[in-house]
Amino acid sequence: MCENKKKNDDIIEFGQMELSDIYILTIIGEIEGHEELPSTSKTTKYEHILPKLAEIEDSSRYKGVLVLINTVGGDVESGLAIAEMLSTLSKPTVSLVLGGSHSIGIPLCVAADYSLIVPSGTMIVHPVRMDGMMISAPQTYEYFKIIQDRILDFIVTHSDAKKEKVIEMMFNTGTFTKDLGTILVGKEAVECGIADEVGGISLAICRLRELIANKE
Repeated sequence: MCENKKKNDDIIEFGQMELSDIYILTIIGEIEGHEELPSTSKTTKYEHILPKLAEIEDSSRYKGVLVLINTVGGDVESGLAIAEMLSTLSKPTVSLVLGGSHSIGIPLCVAADYSLIVPSGTMIVHPVRMDGMMISAPQTYEYFKIIQDRILDFIVTHSDAKKEKVIEMMFNTGTFTKDLGTILVGKEAVECGIADEVGGISLAICRLRELIANKE
């Protein structure tokens, strides 16, 4: 009774739950950074995710992690922090992109050992954007480049995507009227090497079970 209540509380509070020996981690809405977003916004709080990933790594009860992703992106530093934690887990991990995995959501997708995207799922690859007032100086643009290179290197290191191709998609001018970037739908994300396979929840769990079996 108490265990069921805890599971329900975890779903309500954090959007997380356990499936026997698999931990299900959900990354939805906007990745929240150091500033709290309005209560009306759906967010993923990195201060909730990081300790949980540390607990998963240290616990013998979890054999693998399934990451369900439907995010519009968000804070770069927080997104990369979660991605780095995911990529360094010793437990097998599989990610499944459902609605979308936009912007900083792409590193979160490729951080897993194996990544899937549903046929209607989308990814948006675009250059780094910054909100608020900025100083128009060479140092500002150099800072932007450093951040962008960190994201780019992470994607290329953890997927089969080629660096030149990702850069080309980032600065594509033919997709958006007032912006740069590329929208990838389902199999297009697989064809360019970002995701590993097109599939849904049953295939994602199957792939995770295979990884767990190979590790044992």
